[in-house]
Amino acid sequence: MTDVHRTVDAIWKMESARIVAALTRMVRDVGVAEELAQDALVAALEQWPQSGVPDNPGAWLTTVAKRRAVDHIRRDRRFAEHGETLAHDLAERRRMDDGVGGPAYDLGAAEPASEQDDVLRLMFVSCHPVLPTEARVALTLRLLGGLTASEIARAFLSVEPLIARRIATAKRTLAEERVPFELPDGAELSERLSSVLEVVYLIFNEGYSATSGDDLIRPGLCLEALRLGRLLAESVPDEAEVHGLVALMEIQASRTAARTGPAGEPVPLDTQNRGRWDRLLIRRGFAAMLRARTVGTPGRPGPYVLQAAIAVCHAQARTAEETDWVRIAGLYAALARLLPTAVVRLNQAVAVGMADGPAAGLALVDTLTSDPALRDYHLLPGVRGDLLLRLGRGEEARREFERAALLTKNAAERAYLTRRAEAIPIGDASTRTFGEAIDAFLAQDRLAPATARSYGQTLWRLRLSLGVGLPLASLTAEQIADAFRVSWGGVAAATWNRHRSAVRAFGAWTHTPGLDAAIPQRTPEHRPAPTPAPVRTGTAWPGDAEAPLRERTLWTLLRESGATVTAVLALNVQDLDLPERRARRADRQADQRPNRRGAWITWRSGTAALLPELLAGRARGPVFLADRRPGPARAGILGAEDVCPQTGRGRLSYERAEFLCKSATGHPLRRLRDWDKDGDES
Repeated sequence: MTDVHRTVDAIWKMESARIVAALTRMVRDVGVAEELAQDALVAALEQWPQSGVPDNPGAWLTTVAKRRAVDHIRRDRRFAEHGETLAHDLAERRRMDDGVGGPAYDLGAAEPASEQDDVLRLMFVSCHPVLPTEARVALTLRLLGGLTASEIARAFLSVEPLIARRIATAKRTLAEERVPFELPDGAELSERLSSVLEVVYLIFNEGYSATSGDDLIRPGLCLEALRLGRLLAESVPDEAEVHGLVALMEIQASRTAARTGPAGEPVPLDTQNRGRWDRLLIRRGFAAMLRARTVGTPGRPGPYVLQAAIAVCHAQARTAEETDWVRIAGLYAALARLLPTAVVRLNQAVAVGMADGPAAGLALVDTLTSDPALRDYHLLPGVRGDLLLRLGRGEEARREFERAALLTKNAAERAYLTRRAEAIPIGDASTRTFGEAIDAFLAQDRLAPATARSYGQTLWRLRLSLGVGLPLASLTAEQIADAFRVSWGGVAAATWNRHRSAVRAFGAWTHTPGLDAAIPQRTPEHRPAPTPAPVRTGTAWPGDAEAPLRERTLWTLLRESGATVTAVLALNVQDLDLPERRARRADRQADQRPNRRGAWITWRSGTAALLPELLAGRARGPVFLADRRPGPARAGILGAEDVCPQTGRGRLSYERAEFLCKSATGHPLRRLRDWDKDGDES
C-alpha cells in the first residue's frame, strides 16, 4: 500500500459517516448512499496518486459523492417518467416550484442542514423502530462506525453471516418503508435513543478491545465513539443516560496508555501504572457524570449511569488496593437487576470475586457456563481461570486459559493467555488429554475424508467447550451432555443426531463407551406443506414497460425459468448454453444434484433475445453486473468469480436488484418470478 493509499484510507475513516449522512439526506436511501460514497472513495484512489491529495480532502470527497448522488437522482427520475407516480410527482413539483413549496429532492438548493445534524439524523434513521433492535445496532455500526460484519458479530456475540444478512435486510427495509431523514422528537426520541447509545458504546468497545488483528486497541474507533457521544450530549442535553455514557467512555479511554505493555501485551486493570492514566479524560468523565446526576431522576439511575459510577470508583482509587470493590459489587448487582445480560453477570462475578473472595466469584461464574450467549466468549474461561488460579486449582486454571486462547481472535490477547497457561506447571505429563485423543481419532486412515470433516466439526466444538488439556480419563457423559446442549441445543433433529453419532464413534474408539449416554436421540418433526400463495389476476407484466436492458433481462429470466432470485443472480457467463437456452446452476442446490435436471436453469424466447445483447461479447464473470466497480470495502469480500474480468464490475447484489425492481415496478423480485405468460400472478 502506497503512502497516498494510506492517506486515503485514514481520511475515509474520518469522513465516511459524514459523507454517507449527507448523501442519505439527498437520496433518502442509506444503502444507495453508502454505494455512492464508496464510488467517491474509488475516484480518490484512482485520481489522488496522480494529482496528489487535495488541500481539503474531505470537501473533495463530499463534492464528488454529491455529484454522483445528483446523477443518481436524475437517472431515477428519467426511469420513473413512464409511471403514474412520477406524473403525479412532476405535477406536484411544478406546483411547488411556482411558489407553493420547495423541490422534491434536496440537491443543495434547499435550506442547508449542518453536517453535525446530518450525522445525528443518520444515527436516528439507522435506529428507526421499523427495524428490529439487533438490525438497528448492526446497521448503525456499519454506517457510522465503519465496522465489518465480523467485528459487529463479536460485539453481538453472534456469527458473521447472520450479521451480514441483518445489515442487508435493514437497508432494504428502510428503503421500502421510505423512512424520513429527520430527527425524532418527544416520546419517539426516548424510544430510539437507547438503541443509539447501545451502538455508540459497542463502537467504543470494539476500539477498546479489538476483535482481531495484532493490536489490542484501535484508538480510531474509541475516538469516533467519543465524538458521537459528545455530539449526542450536545444535541440532547437533558438525557442523563447520554451523559452517563460519555462519562463511562471518557474514563475508560483515560486508561488507554496503561492497558498495553512494551510488546503490545494486555495489562490487567489491577496491575496498570495509574500514573499513565490520562487525567484530562478523567476530569471530563467526572464532569459528564455530574451532568448526568443533575438532569437524571434521583434514585433511578439508568444502565450507563451505573456503569459510569463503576468507572468513577476505579478512577478515584489511587492504587488497586484502595479500590472500593464492595461498592463496585453493589453497583453491578443493581446493574444486573436493570440489565440482566450474560456479560453484565460475568462482570458482576469478577467484582464479587474481588469483594467476597474467589470462591464466591467462581460460584457465580459457574452459573453462566451453560449460557449459549457466552459459548464463544473468551472472557468467560479467562475469568474462570483467574478465579481457579487464586483458589490454588492450577491444573483447572491452565485448561481454562488454553480454552480462552483458542476462542480469542486477537493475537495480543491470545499470546497473553497462552503465556498464562504455560506459566502453570503440568501435573502428570503422561496422562492422555481430550485434545490429544481427538487428534489421534481424526488422523485414522480408515475414516473417509467427508466423515473425518463431519466428526472434526463436532469434536472441535466440544474441545473448545471442555478444553484441550482435560484428562481423557476424567471425561464424563454429563460433561459432554452439558457442552452438547450449549453448542447445539437449538439445531434441527438431524443435525443433533449427526453430532451425537460423532460422540458415540469417538467414545467407542477411545474405549470410553457411554459418552453419549446423556444425549437423547431426537425424532425429526413432521412439517406441513406450505400453503400456496393466493392468485391475483388482471395485472400487466411489468417487463413490458420500458426499463434498462439488465433489469428487463433479469425480470424476463425469472419469469420464464421459475428459478429462485438467488440462483439467477449467481449465474456466470461461462456456464451459459445459449443455443440450448439453459445454464448450469452455480448455487448450492446444483452441488447437491449435479446430474439431475434441477441442476439446470432453462428459459424461453424472451430471455434468448435479450441475453446476447446484455453480455455484449463477455466470455466470463457474472451475468448480471452491478452499476459500478466495487469500492475497497466491498472488493475485500468479493471472490474472483464475483467480478467481471473485462469491466471490473462486481456481481449485482440481491439488495440492489430488489431495490431497482420495486422502484420501477412496485413488485418484489420473487413476485415477478411467478408471473405467468397470460399476465396473471400466482
